[in-house]
Amino acid sequence: MTEFRIIDLQTETIDPNPKTIVASSPERAAELALGVLLVRSGAKRDLRARVYSQMPGQPVNMVRLYIKVADRSTGESAHVR
Repeated sequence: MTEFRIIDLQTETIDPNPKTIVASSPERAAELALGVLLVRSGAKRDLRARVYSQMPGQPVNMVRLYIKVADRSTGESAHVR
């Protein structure tokens, strides 16, 4: 498992202390931290989070996660159940 830092981009202000979650993937970390299912590709307007991780001796890795188009078209996010 890897430790991920999640930056929620749909808040009024950027939290100076991002949530840190241990998970198996950036998508799972965002789901645990934000309560929504996100995907790695999408339109710029659907960008929801940036997720950072770093393996020992490696540079920082960043993944952008987007709201799924199907969720946007219904006007709601897919919440974790």
